[in-house]
Parts: sequence; C-alpha cells; structure tokens
Amino acid sequence: MEKVDLKKQSIENPLTQAVGIGVDLDQMDAVDRRRVLVVEDELDTIFLLKQILRIAGFNVVSASSGNEALKKVVNYQPDIVLLDLMMPEMDGWQTFEYLRQMTEVPVIIVSALGTKEDIVTGLKQGVDDYISKPFYNKEVIERVNAVLRRTQSPQEISRLVFPQIDLIVDLMTQEVILKDKRIRLTPKEFSVLSVLAKHAPAIVSYETISDSVWAEDSPDVRKRTKYLIYLLRRKFENASPESNLILNVDRIGYKLQTES
Repeated sequence: MEKVDLKKQSIENPLTQAVGIGVDLDQMDAVDRRRVLVVEDELDTIFLLKQILRIAGFNVVSASSGNEALKKVVNYQPDIVLLDLMMPEMDGWQTFEYLRQMTEVPVIIVSALGTKEDIVTGLKQGVDDYISKPFYNKEVIERVNAVLRRTQSPQEISRLVFPQIDLIVDLMTQEVILKDKRIRLTPKEFSVLSVLAKHAPAIVSYETISDSVWAEDSPDVRKRTKYLIYLLRRKFENASPESNLILNVDRIGYKLQTES
C-alpha cells in the first residue's frame, strides 16, 4: 500500500490552508457564555482584560472609543460593560450617558481615577460598580460575577443613538429626534430609516431594504423605497437644513451618514 505523506498532502490541499486549529461549532453553540464589552483606549489594557475574562469563561468584545462602544452594544448585545473614563473625543461619562439612553446593561467603571470622591461620583451617576487601576485579575472577575448575579439580563436594545450627528431612533416608540427636534414619520418611512440605522455606518443594499420593509424585491418596490428616501431627506432637512444624513451609493444602495 502506498504511504501517504500527510504533511505534504496538507500543504497541497487548498482546503487545509486555514491558519490554526478549527473550532467545533457544535460545542460553541452548546455553551451559553456571558458577553462582556470592554471599552478602553489603551491596547495593552484591552488585551489584559480580554485575557482575564476569556480565561474565566466569558466571550469578550472591545471598543477603543465611545462611539465604537455604542455600535458594539447594538451589534453584540453584551451582558455587561467595563468602561474606562479617560478617553479622547467622548469620555467615559458621556459614553455612559448615551448607553443609558439605549439600554440598562450593567456598567462597571475601570479607571485610574480611583479616589474615594471619584468612586462616590461614579456610584451616584448610576454605574453598577467601580474598579480602580491597577486592578487584580481575580478582583475583576469577582466584581463582574457579583454585578451579573444581582442584575437582570438587559432588555433588547430599544434605542439607537448617534452622538456625532445628534440623532436618536427609538425602535419601540418609532420616535425620531434630530438635534433635539422630533420628526414625525409614517410607519413605512420609519421602517426604511430603522433598517439604515441598524446597519449604520455600513451601506445597505437595495435588496436588503426591499426585503426588510416590503418582504419582496422588485422594480416597483425599489421605486417606492426611492420615494420614501426622498421624503425622509426632506424631513431631515426641515429639522436641520445643513444635514445630509442619507447618502445614495450608486448601484449598491443607501447608507446613513453617522459621522459628523
């Protein structure tokens, strides 16, 4: 019988070119792990916290800014957030304020600002716990577990908040606020906007919008969508004349312009 060189075969077979060991997806699906969002602008601290939390059995995602954190909350629906205070552009307190407009997910401050006054201020603001830097690895895990034990699982995200353009989209009440002005939308107009907002800042294809709003995709449906986009733009412009929030990406779709 011819001897098979497995090493040579693995190199020549394009199906075995993936880097690293494969993952048993059945095992992954069978394990219900709590999700932690780490919001921190120092890469070394992100790496350390991720390692600590992963070893303890948590799934972890990170964000290096407040704006990124708001997007990650929508995309990953974390069970708890570890939030740094001293971040550029949008600091931790501003990020916490916007988070609270979106969800009641528990938040633990992890900060180098560790005086008693800082901790008291944080607890008065409504955070669930406060960890001072430098921290002990076991302390982080124990505090995360303690907060999770005494808080209920967060509800599904009901509000999408875009601080850079001062836009709030409430998915429950269908309320839209642009620069502190409420904008009245029809149900179909809101459906189109909510699809764009949920995917922001990514481009949303014509097909995705049609399927989400009308449950079908056809030339007539795309004409209806185009007209709704026109109406949305007019209403945004009436509320804020300088706004150009919905961009048309030729032959692909539309996107909500969430950067100022």
